[in-house]
Amino acid sequence: QVQLVESGGGLVQPGGSLRLSCVASRSIFSISAMDWYRQAPGKERELVASISSGSSTYYAKSVRGRFTISRDNAKNTVYLQMNSLKPEDTAVYYCYAQTYRSWGQGTQVTVSS
Repeated sequence: QVQLVESGGGLVQPGGSLRLSCVASRSIFSISAMDWYRQAPGKERELVASISSGSSTYYAKSVRGRFTISRDNAKNTVYLQMNSLKPEDTAVYYCYAQTYRSWGQGTQVTVSS
């Protein structure tokens, strides 16, 4: 059993930046890959980025070159650095621990002028 809590969302102008955080209730990242998903109103939830236990990464084509996923095992935290934000990035963002099949509660990101 593990609990995940996201934070860092908010309202930002196009071209701006945000850093999302996901804190786990205990140390899990050495044995579990971590994902960031997002879901916009009326659309399916989609995979945005992944980081493996060996620190290899994957990014969706739509965010490649703008977003960076990373983790700090000592802090039990995974991050999503989001740069050059666009209105189409507006969504609720969720973190997911693959081994534990556990979701966070989500954090809202709104990109608007």
